[in-house]
Order: sequence, then C-alpha cells, then structure tokens
Amino acid sequence: MKEIITNTNPVCAKKEFYSELLEQVKCICEDQTFWVTNLSNASTVIYHGLMSLKHFQEKPINWCGFYITDPKNDKLLILGPFQGKVACTAIPFGKGVCGTAAESRKAQVVRDVHEFPGHIACDSASNSEVVIPLVKDDRVLGVLDIDCEKVEGFGDEDREGLEAIAAAIIDSCEWPSDQ
Repeated sequence: MKEIITNTNPVCAKKEFYSELLEQVKCICEDQTFWVTNLSNASTVIYHGLMSLKHFQEKPINWCGFYITDPKNDKLLILGPFQGKVACTAIPFGKGVCGTAAESRKAQVVRDVHEFPGHIACDSASNSEVVIPLVKDDRVLGVLDIDCEKVEGFGDEDREGLEAIAAAIIDSCEWPSDQ
C-alpha cells in the first residue's frame, strides 16, 4: 500500500476534496483485491476524510460503512465493514434508505431521515443520510451508507463524489460472485 496523502484544508471545495478522496481510495485498493480488506480501509479513509472538512465538523458524520448483499439471500443486506456505533445487522431490500437504494439501484440523498417513509433508525443521532448502491454486472453487491448528525448533511456534490468512489471500490475488488 502506498502512502496516503490526506486532506489538510478544512475549507477545500467539495469537488476537489472528492477528487482527492477518490485517489486515496484507489491508492489503498491498488495492491489488494479482497473485498473485506478494501471495504474496511475504504470506510476508514472516507470517514476520516469527510471529518477533515469544516462542513462535516459542523455537521458531523456518525456512521460510514457498507452493507453487503447476503450470499444466502440476494434480497437482504447484512452489515459489513464500518466506522461508527453498533449498527443494524440486516436490512431487507426495499426497507429504509439502504434497502431502497439496493432495490432501486439508485443513490439516495436524504436531507432529513425523519421525513423518509420507513426510515430504519439504527442510531437515533442520525438526521440525514446518503446511500450509494454497489452494482456490478447487474448484481447488487451492497451499499455504501453514510449518516450525519444534522439535517441537510449531504447534497448532490456528495452523491457524485461518492458514486465515483463506489465505482473505484467495485472495480478494485474480487467479489464472491467473481470466483
């Protein structure tokens, strides 16, 4: 693994920040293809990267991680590598923000989770959320889920940046279905 250069500018523009974060994620995944290892390190790099920005110091991230499609049930997400408090261990497709992203295969940017029908409150401190589905060869591998303690924590710039990061993670890994 190469040395990772982290953000030192808390007021960095989000577009520039996400470009740098993408390079950091690519760097940690460069010589590794095992999905558990890459998702573990990616959750850490993303979490700490986001927390380096003034925006997320004012609107703190309280959870960043992955839910993976259960190999025994392709309509169920199970907890994967993450940073944060203890989390829900299983989420059916179509339920909550994560399950909706998995079922629809579309990113979800929820400015206020209390207004999202069927929101699953794994942590009552969460007030906004962004979820990016991980899709490869028409198969949902899982989702990248990030929660924020404040409403309106995320916007379209975050979604776009995280979609690019998710694509890099997907491409870097050998998934159980690939073997």
